[in-house]
Amino acid sequence: SIDVLEGEYFFLCYLESMQEHFQEEAYAINWYKDNAGKQELIQESHRIVSQINFLEFWPVELGDSGNYSVIHSNGKQNLTIQKWTLNVLERNKSSCFNKNHLTTEIKNAGTGHSLKCSDLSVNENNSITWYKDCKNYENETERELDFETLTVQHSGIYTCKILISREGKIYHSTNTIKLVVEEDAPEVVTLEIVGRDEEIETEIGKEEILNCTGFLGYYMPEDASLYWLINQEFPEKCTGIPENDPSICEEELKKLQLGTKFYVTRLLQIKKVTDEDMHHNFTCMLQADERTQIKIVKLKKGNTRDLPVHIFTTGMVLAVLFPCVAVAAVFVCVMFRVDLVLFYRNICGRDDAARDGKEYDAFVSYLKDCVSPTEEEREFALKVLPMILEENFGYKLCIFERDVSPGRAVVDDIQSFIDKSRRLIIILSQNYVSDRAIYELESGLHKALVERKTKIILIEYMPISDYSFLPESLSLLSSKRVVKWKKDKSLPVNSRFWKNLRYLMPAKPTKKNIKGHYNNLDVGSQGAQPWTGGCDFNGVV
Repeated sequence: SIDVLEGEYFFLCYLESMQEHFQEEAYAINWYKDNAGKQELIQESHRIVSQINFLEFWPVELGDSGNYSVIHSNGKQNLTIQKWTLNVLERNKSSCFNKNHLTTEIKNAGTGHSLKCSDLSVNENNSITWYKDCKNYENETERELDFETLTVQHSGIYTCKILISREGKIYHSTNTIKLVVEEDAPEVVTLEIVGRDEEIETEIGKEEILNCTGFLGYYMPEDASLYWLINQEFPEKCTGIPENDPSICEEELKKLQLGTKFYVTRLLQIKKVTDEDMHHNFTCMLQADERTQIKIVKLKKGNTRDLPVHIFTTGMVLAVLFPCVAVAAVFVCVMFRVDLVLFYRNICGRDDAARDGKEYDAFVSYLKDCVSPTEEEREFALKVLPMILEENFGYKLCIFERDVSPGRAVVDDIQSFIDKSRRLIIILSQNYVSDRAIYELESGLHKALVERKTKIILIEYMPISDYSFLPESLSLLSSKRVVKWKKDKSLPVNSRFWKNLRYLMPAKPTKKNIKGHYNNLDVGSQGAQPWTGGCDFNGVV
């Protein structure tokens, strides 16, 4: 069976050596297509043309699917030379390729390799263009795309497009290859649980969620399992426990793929920490391919970070003595928790950046490609965020397009700057996912979910109804780490948007000269001013 995309130039061809059966006498060549079990002679038209041993389609259409054959006849006998089954695939209107019409090549990093554009045209002089993930790739025009040394960043979907001219019209054919570059050969990958044995500081009565993540390698073993033990006993499943039950339960196993690597993860939910829990061993067990790894987590008493314990204790005493005041206090704490935390930080002059050795408070990831109908995301990232967070609240942001000198290695820089940042701010919109944006997102998810070094803040810049375009692992992030931009309503510095964003940012002493409103920005209301700095069509600076 031969697969071909609708709307492209295509031809069937049989070997000329088959003509030796009729060297001594005249013969006729006829092409046939099966129709309801009967062979019908193909009549030539402007679109379907036969030339010697070729049957050409200018272009092929969905109705051309079927069984074809070529028959030689000398008037005495007929000889079927060759048969084909042609399957015409419908073109994906939102992409330059069809996922059912590609080949996959898996290679190891550090080796050389060439991608070859199949012989889609008879004429060797036709124009050829290469694309990576539907974007023009480095102006390559040769039939072979050579990589001297492969890296993981070379992974992607490559499409070569051949332009063919006929009678003043331009036709095309495409060939798509999915290239997967692996860091190591799968057989040498060591099964491991991410992170070492650890002790977690907590308080009696506090909720704790223990995360265990196992690295499986570059494929997902069928027998992979990961589970928790509490003093060598299995905990109950969360699916069978009421929400108000103050016990410990184990959530469902989740399987993740970050780039070419496969992980499994499972959460252990401790709804209320008790004094007895401080003496338990919480053991994570990872088993796959007849191998086992373990990780032990222990709880110990520590200090709360934002609100001191004596504030809650005083509130409980007041609740006994003055019920009405207690109800009001609970209401205020629930409704104005963010305001209270910001007030506490401001009074105490807390600075989380004092001793952690990191250079930036946040790395800002936003849509940088020319696929957005407006420049609002870019305007918001380059103008609004720095003006509010840096000039008014003393934060230091890392904005790639602003802070990184041109000509440096983009992938290494992105990884380095995320490592140097305490938070990863993602300005999320329906158009967010692109080459560099998805790399920044996957790097941040790896830091947050696997290494637990960086916290992610999602800014929903435009309403999103369908999150299916985002990686599945993003669902593991808490919904409390999402803030929504509401255009004019969010412009004032004292709006709920900026308060929620500062609450998720590291504690920082507040500057005194804070302006009340930025009406001159007009972001999200009347549209951003056109961006004159150019844009990168290839998605990577």
